[in-house]
Amino acid sequence: MRIPLKYGAHRVGKRTDADMQRWREYGLGQFIHWGVYAIPGGQWNGKTTHYAAEWFRTSGLITKEEYDNLYKQFNPAKFDAKKWAKQAKQMGAKYMIFTTKHHDGFCMWPSKYTDYTIENTPYKSDIVKELVDAYTAEGIDVYLYFSIIDWSHPGYQAGTAITNDDRLNWAGYTAISNEKDKAGYETFKEFTRNQLIELLTNYPTVKGLWFDGSWDGAWMKEAAWVDALGTELRDMHPGLIIGSRFRADENGKRHEDTNGDLIDDYDQRFERNLPNSLAETKGFDWDCVMTIPENQWGYHRDWSLTYVKTPYDLIEMTVKANSLDGNFVINFGPDGDGNIRQEETDIAKSIGNWMSVNGDAVYGVQHSVLEKQDWGHSTAKGDITYLTVFNKPMNNLLKIKVPRSKEKDMIYVIESAMFKSTKKAAVVRDGGRDKSGSVYYDIVLPADIQKLSEPFVIEIKLKQVNKGEKAAYQQALT
Repeated sequence: MRIPLKYGAHRVGKRTDADMQRWREYGLGQFIHWGVYAIPGGQWNGKTTHYAAEWFRTSGLITKEEYDNLYKQFNPAKFDAKKWAKQAKQMGAKYMIFTTKHHDGFCMWPSKYTDYTIENTPYKSDIVKELVDAYTAEGIDVYLYFSIIDWSHPGYQAGTAITNDDRLNWAGYTAISNEKDKAGYETFKEFTRNQLIELLTNYPTVKGLWFDGSWDGAWMKEAAWVDALGTELRDMHPGLIIGSRFRADENGKRHEDTNGDLIDDYDQRFERNLPNSLAETKGFDWDCVMTIPENQWGYHRDWSLTYVKTPYDLIEMTVKANSLDGNFVINFGPDGDGNIRQEETDIAKSIGNWMSVNGDAVYGVQHSVLEKQDWGHSTAKGDITYLTVFNKPMNNLLKIKVPRSKEKDMIYVIESAMFKSTKKAAVVRDGGRDKSGSVYYDIVLPADIQKLSEPFVIEIKLKQVNKGEKAAYQQALT
């Protein structure tokens, strides 16, 4: 039985407009975390934090006064927005998310609502504008990250942290108890509204907003006000895309409302954590944002603290996300001078080289009719199924399990097969069937494919034919 809600989801099911379809087809994106936290880079006075560098103000290694004055030395002389955008394009990114303001409250654009901005640094220039212009010129859509948490604003209140699973006392929960703090929070709410309107006004080409810090109890308790703000932002910017991190319903439910419907436009719960099945995605649009080290978003000088993902890891994650109808977003954390570190540059180049050959298996695809198989992941677009092979078989025969037809006397056959990298037709052999009646095919891996040291893609066309026609199709392929 559905529960009547005032501030729950505004729709049941997916958005079907052109802007959302464009988002759905991105496949691969880039996240950039950059701010004054890049100056210490996770280290201060010879000590290193093992925690996320963008939270450095709370690391205990720097005083709040020291941190809050770092902006006076923020002068990234080597920053080149066009260079970043060209690197992202070479990597194959179709959209980019940029941190306009992180939890520290420092604004990377010259906001007229606070002095704590890029305008009052030695650099002075509007970094958000430089990036929006550069990425847009390269054909990459831009989304703006905005933190609800703002440690710099005197009216900001976090309220009491409450886990998503503990809502038994939500109706009686009071986030802010005294009148002075309540009045201060009202000024913070208006400040937040003004800044969001300012961003959409200053940068009208952006496609959406990406929110963080909205788990704060005080913000979550403002369901009516935040819902109205979201409507206002959408009205002033038609087609605006907002993920599920922006707001809660009146019962404190985030991402999904009390009825299980997705709040706003796509599911943002898969942060550094990919789903393993379509069932886990619940049929929602979704993306996964991923760090290259274990949990470093902003620039950290020391990458030896955790495992660092390889291009192979990130390509596999990208295709896995695409195979489950999601987008995959890789994070970069430039340093205080405006450089994207060499390790990230090398990774981006390797991914881009692979994408230049195999991008068809990533862009504009969805899950295929094939079940997940040990050799890798499959995606589909139209009548083409892309097999992205990460685990080469020792016998050089790639075994493909095809689905069973729901129609009587019909069977799936592989009508054609081609190696994406060489554009050569593949030899396909009958691979037998198992006790349950599932049918298999073997694709022969030739010598040039056997030598590859990176994942490769095979394009196949599947067709349903009468069982009696199978032999004819098989003979044509071999």
